[in-house]
Amino acid sequence: MNRKINPRVTLVESLAIQFARDYLRSEGFMEMFPSNIVRASGACENINTLFEVGSNGRLDWFLDENGNGRQVYLAQTKQLYLEAYVPYFEKTYCMGSSFRAEAAVDDRHLTEFGLLEIEFEGGFEQLLQYIEGTLRAMVFGFSKLNRKMLEATKMPKRICELLFQQGECYPRITYDEAIECLIKLGCDIKWGDDISSDFEKVLVREVGNRPLFITHYPDPQWPRKKENEVEKFFNMLPDKKGNVLSADLILPFGGEAVGAAARVHKPDELVSRLTKSKMFKNLVEQSGSIDDFSWYIENIQEKSVAHAGCGFGIARIMQWILGEEKIGDAVSFAPNRASVI
Repeated sequence: MNRKINPRVTLVESLAIQFARDYLRSEGFMEMFPSNIVRASGACENINTLFEVGSNGRLDWFLDENGNGRQVYLAQTKQLYLEAYVPYFEKTYCMGSSFRAEAAVDDRHLTEFGLLEIEFEGGFEQLLQYIEGTLRAMVFGFSKLNRKMLEATKMPKRICELLFQQGECYPRITYDEAIECLIKLGCDIKWGDDISSDFEKVLVREVGNRPLFITHYPDPQWPRKKENEVEKFFNMLPDKKGNVLSADLILPFGGEAVGAAARVHKPDELVSRLTKSKMFKNLVEQSGSIDDFSWYIENIQEKSVAHAGCGFGIARIMQWILGEEKIGDAVSFAPNRASVI
């Protein structure tokens, strides 16, 4: 357990988030403040990593609109809340904590970390541009600091390296291309496998240690003879080729730091994909139901537009900015370095 604060990391983190906020505001995004206490709709993909929230020793203290006691959790994502607001405000974002009951004790995971999320009316290509714009803003912001402040961050040399990495645009490869590349390089991987952090590092090296988009992951609900182990969030928008319009941004040092997708916004299709997802099957096995998502479904049914969004994992972005191999060295205070399961 690391109880010692790091003032330098705190300063760099604070500035990087400020630069990201400034960029999003300049693009017309409105900051929202969703709740941290949520139903299972606050999970990213795996409800088994949700922290349960109790009161006076009870887990069913939360009353729904019918007065029934329900189980609630600490939010991993505010995505669905932001989506519900998009038809009214067009561009939304929030900054807060993501809580994950991670079983692994390693140099990549934290049980609490900063998460910047955006959702907006628009499509997949615009989403990738916003991601790139946000990361660029976080780096270029340091280059505009006065000399005294920049020296306080102890970042001059590192910022020069990051500016060199930026290039004109971040390279992109599809999931299929990533698997083909890794196989050619002799990696033990096959189509349908998830791309591990070690394989992410291989791909990043292949593009010159620059940020890399991996796009168009296989649709887990597309009928195939070959088993697909990649499970993405249920409302990622499918294309007509068996993929979803999704992307992970892979960073040097940090690995997968941004998860993004265009969203399903048609209510019938959304409910169908939810009820067929592995996440939902897992929820039902644990006595959950569609009721956990009822508020979201009702809002989408009332008003919805084509939209897209993503989540920026601040700790992994900080690994990239600071050049740190261990995630615990890239956050200002990491009290959660022990296993929680």
